[in-house]
Amino acid sequence: MYPRSFADSDGDGIGDIRGVIAKLDYLHRLGVDVVWLSPFFRSPQDDNGYDISDYQDVDPMFGTLADIDELIAELHTRDMRFVMDVVINHTSDEHPWFVESRSSTTNPKRDWYWWRPAREGMAPGLPGAEPTNWRAFFAPSAWEWDETTGEYYLHLFTRKQPDLNWENPVVRQELYKMLRWWLDRGVDGFRMDVINMISKVLPLKDGPQVFGGPYGDGYAEFITGPRIHEFLQELNREVIAGRDKMLITVGEMPGVTVEEAKRFTDPANAEVDMVFQFEHVNLDHGPNGKFDVRPLRLTDLKASFGKWQTALAEAGWNSLYWDNHDQARAVSRFGSDDPRWRVLSAKALATVLHLHRGTPYIYQGEELGMTNFPFTSMAEVQDVESLHAARIGTELGMSEEAILAAIRARGRDNARTPMQWDDTPHAGFTAGTPWLPANPNYKEINAGVQVDDPDSVFTHYRALIALRHDLPVVAEGDFRMLLPDHETVYAFTRSLDGETLLVLANFGAAEQSVDLAEPDAEVVLSNYGDRASPVGTLRPWEATIYRTSRAPS
Repeated sequence: MYPRSFADSDGDGIGDIRGVIAKLDYLHRLGVDVVWLSPFFRSPQDDNGYDISDYQDVDPMFGTLADIDELIAELHTRDMRFVMDVVINHTSDEHPWFVESRSSTTNPKRDWYWWRPAREGMAPGLPGAEPTNWRAFFAPSAWEWDETTGEYYLHLFTRKQPDLNWENPVVRQELYKMLRWWLDRGVDGFRMDVINMISKVLPLKDGPQVFGGPYGDGYAEFITGPRIHEFLQELNREVIAGRDKMLITVGEMPGVTVEEAKRFTDPANAEVDMVFQFEHVNLDHGPNGKFDVRPLRLTDLKASFGKWQTALAEAGWNSLYWDNHDQARAVSRFGSDDPRWRVLSAKALATVLHLHRGTPYIYQGEELGMTNFPFTSMAEVQDVESLHAARIGTELGMSEEAILAAIRARGRDNARTPMQWDDTPHAGFTAGTPWLPANPNYKEINAGVQVDDPDSVFTHYRALIALRHDLPVVAEGDFRMLLPDHETVYAFTRSLDGETLLVLANFGAAEQSVDLAEPDAEVVLSNYGDRASPVGTLRPWEATIYRTSRAPS
């Protein structure tokens, strides 16, 4: 969950920890096992908390350390666990470590971050004088000139997010000490932000010039670098190993390949339990990135999911997700937010994802079928990534409407609008003015109308979670993709100890003929609710799980 947008307890328009505590019974009713909370640490909020200025304190906008302690205790009382989202590739430029580091070239913390002089023979501070030509994710250059000490510092994201130097063992030990401190407070694990960027290729050098202008693509120089496995194994030894309870580690890894993920998540290597990979959420990107919106082909999605299911079958483990705080809403992107099909497509997406092998993640509001926000002007957009994309689009001559269309489709603010609790003002999220406006459709799409409705998206998610808890074949069974070349039907089996489940889903608004199930196959769960026998025709966005004695050939 994204605490800023989940539930506001004090009416200031920003979600907080006490708001989360107040909604734990809702999460428990849904069937949640683990709560992953986006960063709540003290922060200037340049990137909504992913720029941390104090790893061991809570930002006052969210509450206090005592509130976090109470949240952890209340979760454990309900037999749920707490995974903390921690950013250890970079800090805020207001973190005391960086304040010291930039104070002088001789400060003991100078090499806790990446400092370099201007390119030889060029005037410092001018475009092209940077130590390397890397472009940042949220800024033109990954280097910022510092007048005080006459050098540049590296920031792969915004200029207020300087990268930590993991080559320095003192830095690593300080981070490990901090992580142990949180485990001692009762935290059950960590989701580690962009963790495969902590190892850079040395010496730092230019990437290919692919964007035009002075800046290039440094990806190969900082993604899954040469010491990444060493660093993660050390982190595991220093922080995770030897604890008397089972802990969870998830590594967010942009650009990770399936073979790399297999190595990261193989228990024999003792690195991380799961990786968050991006392959399937990049399939509808054009050559110019996520805001270069292209249609998604279902065959591409099946090829991607199928590859990851196969590769991590024997060693390693998959993270399963449609959306999160960095992605647009799943229904609007992979399903249909047409009112005729929204509920059915939300259930179909859930059915397909939750029946794969791996650990499913539900992002707040996904279990209600929340949709993208209908942005009408750039004044409504707050996210730093979208604003950066808009600046680039303007430089390239795109119209504001074209830029807005891309942001409506892919912008991160879509996932950050307030959680829709009920049909009262601001969707019941706050008694004040929300930091982002609620989606106008909150009167129809909200938890209040769904939690007791046996045909709601929420109830369907509960049923899927119960299947995973109750049927070993869902959690542990083998996976086999069927109809890989079908443009509209997603079909696969899960098998374990003689039990086989067949999953059939129509990813479209037109009927599809398909004949895979045995005549006597048993319906386990269907999003239409009236399916009593195997189908010859799949209705629009129909998704059904069958129990069958014989897997389709």
